[in-house]
Amino acid sequence: MENRTPAHRLFLIGSAASSAMSPGLWGPVFEELGSSWTYEAWDVPAGQDMSGVRAAMLEADVVAANVTMPHKQWAAGTADSVTEPVRLSGASNLLVRDGRRLNAHNTDITAVVELLGGRHQRHALMLGAGGAARATLVALAGLADRVTVTDKDPGASQQLVDLATSLGIKATAVSWAESRDHAPGASLIVNATPLGKGADDEPAWGQARLSPEAFVYDFVYAGHTTATIASAKAQGLACADGWDHLRAQAAAMIPILGLAPETGQLLGRTLTHIRADG
Repeated sequence: MENRTPAHRLFLIGSAASSAMSPGLWGPVFEELGSSWTYEAWDVPAGQDMSGVRAAMLEADVVAANVTMPHKQWAAGTADSVTEPVRLSGASNLLVRDGRRLNAHNTDITAVVELLGGRHQRHALMLGAGGAARATLVALAGLADRVTVTDKDPGASQQLVDLATSLGIKATAVSWAESRDHAPGASLIVNATPLGKGADDEPAWGQARLSPEAFVYDFVYAGHTTATIASAKAQGLACADGWDHLRAQAAAMIPILGLAPETGQLLGRTLTHIRADG
Protein backbone atom coordinates (compact mmCIF):
# COMPACT_ATOMS: atom_id res chain seq x y z
CA MET A 1 0.00 0.00 0.00
CA GLU A 2 1.53 3.30 -1.09
CA ASN A 3 1.34 6.61 0.76
CA ARG A 4 0.75 8.32 -2.62
CA THR A 5 -2.76 6.92 -2.96
CA PRO A 6 -5.78 9.18 -2.30
CA ALA A 7 -6.56 7.07 0.76
CA HIS A 8 -4.98 8.74 3.77
CA ARG A 9 -7.16 8.24 6.86
CA LEU A 10 -6.46 5.70 9.58
CA PHE A 11 -8.59 5.19 12.68
CA LEU A 12 -8.64 3.63 16.09
CA ILE A 13 -12.08 2.14 16.74
CA GLY A 14 -12.98 1.45 20.37
CA SER A 15 -15.28 2.43 23.20
CA ALA A 16 -12.60 4.74 24.63
CA ALA A 17 -10.48 5.34 21.54
CA SER A 18 -9.98 9.04 22.24
CA SER A 19 -8.16 8.24 25.49
CA ALA A 20 -5.87 5.64 23.90
CA MET A 21 -2.24 6.16 22.98
CA SER A 22 -2.31 5.13 19.32
CA PRO A 23 -3.34 8.50 17.81
CA GLY A 24 -0.55 10.25 19.71
CA LEU A 25 1.88 7.58 18.55
CA TRP A 26 1.08 7.38 14.85
CA GLY A 27 0.46 11.08 14.15
CA PRO A 28 4.07 12.20 14.82
CA VAL A 29 5.41 9.13 13.01
CA PHE A 30 3.49 9.96 9.82
CA GLU A 31 4.65 13.57 10.09
CA GLU A 32 8.30 12.51 10.36
CA LEU A 33 7.86 10.17 7.41
CA GLY A 34 6.57 13.10 5.35
CA SER A 35 3.35 11.16 4.80
CA SER A 36 -0.07 12.67 4.15
CA TRP A 37 -1.67 9.91 6.24
CA THR A 38 -3.61 10.91 9.35
CA TYR A 39 -4.66 8.90 12.40
CA GLU A 40 -7.95 9.60 14.19
CA ALA A 41 -9.66 8.27 17.31
CA TRP A 42 -13.20 7.01 16.77
CA ASP A 43 -15.19 6.37 19.95
CA VAL A 44 -17.73 3.61 19.31
CA PRO A 45 -19.63 2.54 22.45
CA ALA A 46 -20.24 -1.10 23.25
CA GLY A 47 -23.56 -2.31 21.92
CA GLN A 48 -23.75 0.24 19.08
CA ASP A 49 -25.05 -0.87 15.69
CA MET A 50 -21.80 -1.43 13.76
CA SER A 51 -23.23 -1.28 10.23
CA GLY A 52 -22.41 2.41 9.98
CA VAL A 53 -18.86 1.76 11.16
CA ARG A 54 -18.32 -0.82 8.45
CA ALA A 55 -19.80 1.52 5.80
CA ALA A 56 -17.48 4.33 6.89
CA MET A 57 -14.51 1.96 6.71
CA LEU A 58 -15.24 1.41 3.01
CA GLU A 59 -14.97 5.09 2.07
CA ALA A 60 -12.33 5.74 -0.60
CA ASP A 61 -10.15 7.91 1.65
CA VAL A 62 -9.73 5.20 4.33
CA VAL A 63 -6.53 3.18 4.58
CA ALA A 64 -7.15 1.05 7.66
CA ALA A 65 -8.33 0.99 11.25
CA ASN A 66 -6.94 -0.42 14.43
CA VAL A 67 -9.65 -1.96 16.59
CA THR A 68 -9.64 -2.15 20.37
CA MET A 69 -12.05 -3.11 23.17
CA PRO A 70 -14.78 -4.18 22.85
CA HIS A 71 -14.90 -4.56 19.05
CA LYS A 72 -12.09 -6.99 18.16
CA GLN A 73 -14.45 -9.91 17.67
CA TRP A 74 -16.77 -7.72 15.58
CA ALA A 75 -13.78 -6.80 13.41
CA ALA A 76 -12.99 -10.45 12.76
CA GLY A 77 -16.62 -11.16 11.91
CA THR A 78 -17.18 -8.20 9.60
CA ALA A 79 -14.05 -8.77 7.49
CA ASP A 80 -14.25 -10.16 3.97
CA SER A 81 -10.98 -12.03 4.41
CA VAL A 82 -9.01 -12.99 7.51
CA THR A 83 -5.53 -14.24 8.23
CA GLU A 84 -5.08 -17.63 9.86
CA PRO A 85 -4.31 -16.06 13.28
CA VAL A 86 -7.56 -14.08 13.06
CA ARG A 87 -9.49 -17.21 12.13
CA LEU A 88 -8.03 -19.10 15.08
CA SER A 89 -8.50 -16.32 17.63
CA GLY A 90 -11.83 -14.96 16.40
CA ALA A 91 -10.44 -11.46 17.00
CA SER A 92 -8.84 -8.76 14.88
CA ASN A 93 -7.14 -5.52 15.88
CA LEU A 94 -6.46 -4.28 12.33
CA LEU A 95 -8.85 -3.89 9.38
CA VAL A 96 -7.28 -2.87 6.09
CA ARG A 97 -9.48 -1.60 3.26
CA ASP A 98 -8.91 -3.15 -0.17
CA GLY A 99 -11.42 -1.53 -2.49
CA ARG A 100 -14.84 -2.57 -1.21
CA ARG A 101 -13.37 -5.32 0.97
CA LEU A 102 -11.96 -5.38 4.49
CA ASN A 103 -9.02 -7.62 5.31
CA ALA A 104 -8.55 -8.57 8.97
CA HIS A 105 -5.19 -8.99 10.71
CA ASN A 106 -4.15 -9.54 14.32
CA THR A 107 -0.88 -7.85 15.21
CA ASP A 108 -1.59 -8.48 18.90
CA ILE A 109 -0.68 -12.12 18.25
CA THR A 110 2.52 -11.12 16.47
CA ALA A 111 3.47 -8.94 19.44
CA VAL A 112 2.82 -11.65 22.03
CA VAL A 113 4.85 -14.18 20.04
CA GLU A 114 7.76 -11.73 19.92
CA LEU A 115 7.64 -10.71 23.57
CA LEU A 116 7.22 -14.23 24.97
CA GLY A 117 10.13 -15.39 22.86
CA GLY A 118 8.94 -18.95 22.29
CA ARG A 119 9.15 -19.95 25.96
CA HIS A 120 7.40 -23.15 27.00
CA GLN A 121 4.67 -22.51 29.59
CA ARG A 122 3.63 -25.32 31.90
CA HIS A 123 0.74 -23.25 33.35
CA ALA A 124 -0.60 -19.90 32.11
CA LEU A 125 -3.03 -17.87 34.22
CA MET A 126 -5.23 -15.70 32.02
CA LEU A 127 -6.88 -12.76 33.79
CA GLY A 128 -9.54 -11.52 31.37
CA ALA A 129 -11.08 -13.27 28.38
CA GLY A 130 -11.44 -10.60 25.68
CA GLY A 131 -9.59 -10.04 22.42
CA ALA A 132 -6.16 -9.62 24.05
CA ALA A 133 -6.57 -12.90 25.92
CA ARG A 134 -7.65 -14.67 22.73
CA ALA A 135 -4.57 -13.35 20.95
CA THR A 136 -2.37 -14.61 23.75
CA LEU A 137 -3.90 -18.08 23.60
CA VAL A 138 -3.23 -18.37 19.88
CA ALA A 139 0.35 -17.24 20.46
CA LEU A 140 0.68 -19.99 23.10
CA ALA A 141 -0.50 -22.80 20.80
CA GLY A 142 2.08 -25.57 20.98
CA LEU A 143 3.88 -23.82 23.85
CA ALA A 144 1.52 -24.14 26.83
CA ASP A 145 0.53 -27.31 28.68
CA ARG A 146 -2.47 -25.81 30.46
CA VAL A 147 -4.23 -22.53 31.06
CA THR A 148 -6.51 -21.27 33.81
CA VAL A 149 -8.99 -18.57 32.78
CA THR A 150 -10.99 -16.05 34.75
CA ASP A 151 -13.26 -13.19 33.68
CA LYS A 152 -16.13 -11.26 35.24
CA ASP A 153 -18.29 -12.76 32.48
CA PRO A 154 -18.46 -16.56 32.92
CA GLY A 155 -19.62 -16.91 29.33
CA ALA A 156 -16.47 -15.19 28.07
CA SER A 157 -14.36 -17.45 30.27
CA GLN A 158 -16.01 -20.52 28.78
CA GLN A 159 -15.43 -19.25 25.24
CA LEU A 160 -11.74 -18.86 26.04
CA VAL A 161 -11.62 -22.35 27.51
CA ASP A 162 -13.23 -23.67 24.32
CA LEU A 163 -10.64 -21.83 22.22
CA ALA A 164 -7.79 -23.23 24.30
CA THR A 165 -9.18 -26.74 23.95
CA SER A 166 -9.42 -26.34 20.17
CA LEU A 167 -5.74 -25.35 20.18
CA GLY A 168 -4.76 -28.46 22.11
CA ILE A 169 -4.25 -26.68 25.45
CA LYS A 170 -5.82 -28.11 28.60
CA ALA A 171 -7.97 -25.35 30.10
CA THR A 172 -10.25 -24.64 33.04
CA ALA A 173 -12.32 -21.61 34.06
CA VAL A 174 -12.35 -20.34 37.64
CA SER A 175 -13.80 -17.42 39.54
CA TRP A 176 -11.75 -14.27 40.09
CA ALA A 177 -11.21 -15.17 43.75
CA GLU A 178 -10.12 -18.70 42.84
CA SER A 179 -7.67 -17.39 40.24
CA ARG A 180 -5.55 -15.87 42.98
CA ASP A 181 -4.93 -19.29 44.42
CA HIS A 182 -3.47 -20.35 41.05
CA ALA A 183 -1.13 -17.37 40.68
CA PRO A 184 1.81 -18.57 42.82
CA GLY A 185 2.19 -21.76 40.77
CA ALA A 186 1.82 -20.26 37.29
CA SER A 187 4.72 -19.89 34.87
CA LEU A 188 2.92 -17.11 32.97
CA ILE A 189 0.54 -14.47 34.33
CA VAL A 190 -1.36 -12.46 31.70
CA ASN A 191 -3.33 -9.38 32.72
CA ALA A 192 -5.81 -8.81 29.89
CA THR A 193 -8.11 -6.63 32.03
CA PRO A 194 -8.11 -2.84 32.63
CA LEU A 195 -6.80 -3.46 36.18
CA GLY A 196 -3.80 -1.19 36.58
CA LYS A 197 -5.14 1.83 34.74
CA GLY A 198 -5.71 3.37 38.15
CA ALA A 199 -2.60 4.34 40.07
CA ASP A 200 -4.11 2.84 43.22
CA ASP A 201 -4.94 -0.54 41.66
CA GLU A 202 -3.26 -3.55 43.18
CA PRO A 203 -1.34 -6.19 41.16
CA ALA A 204 -3.75 -8.11 38.94
CA TRP A 205 -3.25 -11.36 40.87
CA GLY A 206 -3.30 -9.72 44.31
CA GLN A 207 -0.41 -9.67 46.78
CA ALA A 208 0.84 -13.25 46.38
CA ARG A 209 4.47 -14.00 45.70
CA LEU A 210 4.91 -15.66 42.29
CA SER A 211 7.13 -18.48 41.13
CA PRO A 212 10.73 -17.37 40.41
CA GLU A 213 10.31 -18.67 36.85
CA ALA A 214 7.12 -16.69 36.19
CA PHE A 215 6.78 -14.28 33.27
CA VAL A 216 4.30 -11.43 33.78
CA TYR A 217 2.57 -9.98 30.71
CA ASP A 218 0.51 -6.86 31.40
CA PHE A 219 -1.51 -5.42 28.50
CA VAL A 220 -2.21 -2.20 30.43
CA TYR A 221 -0.19 0.92 29.63
CA ALA A 222 -0.49 4.07 31.71
CA GLY A 223 1.40 7.20 32.72
CA HIS A 224 2.53 5.31 35.81
CA THR A 225 4.13 1.91 36.25
CA THR A 226 1.24 -0.45 36.95
CA ALA A 227 1.23 -2.32 40.24
CA THR A 228 1.32 -5.55 38.25
CA ILE A 229 4.63 -4.62 36.62
CA ALA A 230 6.01 -3.00 39.78
CA SER A 231 5.37 -6.19 41.74
CA ALA A 232 6.89 -8.36 39.01
CA LYS A 233 10.06 -6.25 38.96
CA ALA A 234 10.26 -6.18 42.76
CA GLN A 235 10.19 -9.98 42.68
CA GLY A 236 12.92 -10.08 40.03
CA LEU A 237 10.63 -11.57 37.38
CA ALA A 238 10.78 -11.25 33.62
CA CYS A 239 7.92 -9.13 32.31
CA ALA A 240 6.43 -7.19 29.40
CA ASP A 241 4.18 -4.20 29.94
CA GLY A 242 1.55 -2.48 27.83
CA TRP A 243 4.14 -0.12 26.33
CA ASP A 244 6.19 -3.08 25.11
CA HIS A 245 3.07 -4.58 23.61
CA LEU A 246 2.00 -1.31 21.98
CA ARG A 247 5.41 -0.98 20.30
CA ALA A 248 5.51 -4.58 19.10
CA GLN A 249 1.98 -4.64 17.69
CA ALA A 250 2.49 -1.28 15.97
CA ALA A 251 5.76 -2.48 14.44
CA ALA A 252 3.93 -5.54 13.10
CA MET A 253 1.70 -3.19 11.09
CA ILE A 254 4.63 -1.81 9.09
CA PRO A 255 4.82 -4.54 6.41
CA ILE A 256 1.03 -4.90 6.27
CA LEU A 257 0.59 -1.21 5.45
CA GLY A 258 3.67 -1.03 3.22
CA LEU A 259 5.36 1.62 5.35
CA ALA A 260 9.03 2.54 5.05
CA PRO A 261 11.57 0.46 7.02
CA GLU A 262 12.55 3.45 9.18
CA THR A 263 9.01 3.50 10.60
CA GLY A 264 10.02 1.02 13.29
CA GLN A 265 12.77 3.28 14.60
CA LEU A 266 10.42 6.26 14.57
CA LEU A 267 7.78 4.31 16.49
CA GLY A 268 10.28 3.41 19.18
CA ARG A 269 11.53 6.98 19.50
CA THR A 270 8.04 8.47 19.62
CA LEU A 271 6.91 5.97 22.26
CA THR A 272 9.94 6.84 24.39
CA HIS A 273 9.02 10.53 24.23
CA ILE A 274 5.35 9.86 25.04
CA ARG A 275 6.28 7.71 28.02
CA ALA A 276 8.80 10.24 29.33
CA ASP A 277 6.14 12.95 29.17
CA GLY A 278 3.85 10.84 31.34
